[in-house]
Amino acid sequence: MAFVGTFCGAASRVENRRGLLSTARPAVSSSSASSFISPVALKRAAVTNNASGMTMSDTAVAKPLLKQTGDSFADMCINSIRFISIDGVEKANSGHPGMPMGMAPAAYTLWQKHMTFNPKNPNFVNRDRFVLSAGHGSMLIYSLLYLYGYDSVNMDDLQSFRQLGSRTPGHPENFETAGVEVTTGPLGQGVCNAVGIAMAEAHMAATYNKPGFDIVDNYTYAIMGDGCVMEGVSGEACSLAGHLGLGKLIVMYDDNHISIDGNTEISFTEDVGKRYEAYGWQVINVPNGNIDVDSIDAAIKEAKACTDKPTLIKVTTMIGFGSPNKSDSHDSHGAALGKDEVAATREYLNWEYPEFEVPQKALDHFRAKGAQGAEVESAWYAKFAEYKAKYPELGAQFESNVLKGELPSNWESDLKAYGESAKANATRKLSEGSLQVLGKAIPNWVGGSADLAPSNLTIMKDLGDFQKTSYEGRNLRFGVREHGMGAICNGMVLSGYNLIPYCATFFIFTDYMRAAMRLAALSQVGVVYVMTHDSVALGEDGPTHQPIEHMASYRAMPNINMYRPADPVEVAAAYAVGVESRKTPTIIALTRQGTKKLENGSYEGAKKGAYVLSDDSKDGVADLCLIATGSEVDLIVDAAEELRKSGKTVRVVSMPCWERFEMQDAEYQQSVLPDAIPLNKRVSVEAMSSFGWSKYSGTHVGIDTFGASGPGPAVMEMFKMTAANVVEKASAL
Repeated sequence: MAFVGTFCGAASRVENRRGLLSTARPAVSSSSASSFISPVALKRAAVTNNASGMTMSDTAVAKPLLKQTGDSFADMCINSIRFISIDGVEKANSGHPGMPMGMAPAAYTLWQKHMTFNPKNPNFVNRDRFVLSAGHGSMLIYSLLYLYGYDSVNMDDLQSFRQLGSRTPGHPENFETAGVEVTTGPLGQGVCNAVGIAMAEAHMAATYNKPGFDIVDNYTYAIMGDGCVMEGVSGEACSLAGHLGLGKLIVMYDDNHISIDGNTEISFTEDVGKRYEAYGWQVINVPNGNIDVDSIDAAIKEAKACTDKPTLIKVTTMIGFGSPNKSDSHDSHGAALGKDEVAATREYLNWEYPEFEVPQKALDHFRAKGAQGAEVESAWYAKFAEYKAKYPELGAQFESNVLKGELPSNWESDLKAYGESAKANATRKLSEGSLQVLGKAIPNWVGGSADLAPSNLTIMKDLGDFQKTSYEGRNLRFGVREHGMGAICNGMVLSGYNLIPYCATFFIFTDYMRAAMRLAALSQVGVVYVMTHDSVALGEDGPTHQPIEHMASYRAMPNINMYRPADPVEVAAAYAVGVESRKTPTIIALTRQGTKKLENGSYEGAKKGAYVLSDDSKDGVADLCLIATGSEVDLIVDAAEELRKSGKTVRVVSMPCWERFEMQDAEYQQSVLPDAIPLNKRVSVEAMSSFGWSKYSGTHVGIDTFGASGPGPAVMEMFKMTAANVVEKASAL
């Protein structure tokens, strides 16, 4: 269904392939100008702007006006959003005013008429979620949060936009501003997060809702722009959303045909609507999002009525709407309008208020809507009390796991017991066992693989697949979509349901999802990444599949745990850290090949990141110290035996996670790696890049070139990843 709005300019316009009016601008005489005339281009022949109906005349007028919605009060509210956004960017002399100016009518209609939220409790569990995927237009969400009465954004915050320490950073940050659901800015990521949030809602509703008790019943809304649509990651996630039939996901596409380079005609000419229809989405067109709020409202209603498909509402707007000289241009996309243009825009939109002033009547209207949220939340808790009485077990589980974010009491003891009792195996196989334990112990533990489940070994038995007909399933099937998978999992964590998702692929393919992983670390999102085939020892698949620099690169990333466990105990400990670290993502790199079970493996030591496996010195000051991670711990255990035969005393240290070790106090760190054993008496061993190891050892046995194709043992031998080479290097110290 397409809603056709009334365009407010002269005739002689044709709709082009993207639902825009033609960029051709036929001349009209000044006598044909309507009552909403722009003062722009006074020395040019009159032309008609292509999408807003703004008419430009070569004759100045005393009071230029621009036709808006036809409802003066709605115009006041919409322009309150516009001008807070304009003024915030102008005061900062930095930002993106154009998108908020164009999307203000759509955002107002959505928040005012459709969204459920409580400004006094931004974390109300049954709120509707809103994601500004086009995060560069951040003043739009800051304006909305202020107007609707969120305590996180006050007038001082609006006037401190993009300033150091403000709660209104350049792009929305969930950890900085309450009411911001996810961190956006890198285009395409936000809409993928929205898919994850919608998946979380669908899963929780299927798990907990009962007849007459829809305790989980909310929509996920997002606004994305042309850049989000162009980024491939959005295609990955939106394709999956269509497959899954996520009927409560509604995305508004700000179709303003402008990017930083200029008009999107130069690089982006596909039919976005047809693409999304092919994904399995419902697509609704609103041809004039600048003024046709009735069509926007009708489109949202139709989207909500469609329960078996996500909906894309293609809202054609003019970027910078209301700016007489910079609208419909990249000039309003990424820079402040400038003092003169702001004044002209105020005149053109008949806005008589000074900067940052909101008419009291409009503010009261916004705040009244916000106040309704407390009543909605109160009613929800009353219904939940009835639910708990009728379904006490589920009610208690929801209250503990979801509302309070508590973990079951036995989860870690079960996991530790598994690690201590499991036999030696490839660490990916030991990971599989850990997943089974966690799946049984933690109801909100969900996850899956990017089409590599048989290799990653990530299926939780007897817990079902999350599919369109079985949202209660806890095994997620992402398909070959690593980047989308990472961003979706971020959204699941940030959904507010306290889900703990894991996602899996080969370690090498974190290259595809690095942007989402970095955002997880930045956003304080505790996703668990299960990454198998962790080194050249994987063998025959060769250098395209063999990680080299990956450990070093993730160790360089702030706020992420990079684990490479060596045996069953360490695998269990790595998972325990992943579960506990709700504000820090955890990567667990796992072997394809078998490993031994360490004689003195320590669960507690592995959780601390490093510990002493053995030391035959009498005073703790061994002649040599050997340090390794993962499968190479077996090498240093064997090498230590040979070195001791030659009369050397040797300390053997397993170091599965640098980051966790560096979190420990100085006393513990000294107990593992004492200064009394200097760097030049330490050898580190890891079948990957040597980068970074110099802070722990003076000599490193590793690989600083790409790998090779061949059987795993032969490749390891070729790169001298052997106990004999470790002995040789250590003996020379």
